[in-house]
Amino acid sequence: MANNQNCPNGTLYTIQPGDSIYNLAGRFEITVASIIAANPNIDPANLQVGQQICMPVEDISGPCASGFFYTVVLGDTFFTIARRFNTSTEALAAANPDVDPSKLQIGQEICIPAQTPPVRPCPGRFYTVKAGETFVSIAKKFGYTLDALLVVNSGIDPKQLRAGQEICLPPAPGAGPVSCPGGSIYVVEPGDTFYAIAQKYSVPMEELKAANPQIKDINKLDAGTPICIPS
Repeated sequence: MANNQNCPNGTLYTIQPGDSIYNLAGRFEITVASIIAANPNIDPANLQVGQQICMPVEDISGPCASGFFYTVVLGDTFFTIARRFNTSTEALAAANPDVDPSKLQIGQEICIPAQTPPVRPCPGRFYTVKAGETFVSIAKKFGYTLDALLVVNSGIDPKQLRAGQEICLPPAPGAGPVSCPGGSIYVVEPGDTFYAIAQKYSVPMEELKAANPQIKDINKLDAGTPICIPS
């Protein structure tokens, strides 16, 4: 068996589009219960593409390591298959060196290669969610506005936070380029103005300006700029 610290009794597998606990159990000829037992921290009903789970089976490396097999149907081409599974024709060809793309056969099995999860940019630092935490409690814990936290984690569903998940924290309040003692940090969104932000947080314009002396021209706010919302 693969000796991996995250999967000492099996092999790590990366979730692909269309995967579910049930079809994985069928594909690897194991039981649903054994997969769930090997992954006590996952939600079986909410698998995420790119998520890694432990498969309690022998090393599953081979001709389609970490990917999955797809059966060709009428009208399929490498181009349409690549587009359907959000990969490239080059990656598809590399995963299927013995397949002639111009001679696909109905019923033929080809390998859909594993995707590499995109690296999320984070202007500040990553934080690992603890049990019971929410975006609201994390924002309060570190002194951010809820909006600031949501902007830098736009790809995360705030209702689906789970322990062990990594989220992005904006540049730390009171540190780095923005000092905001007693207040909270807000990250400028596209289209924001000083006036709109002041109205949104019921802060007088003059107080907002005074709390952000680093902003030289309040008429030219760039999206992603952290500013201080005074208390």
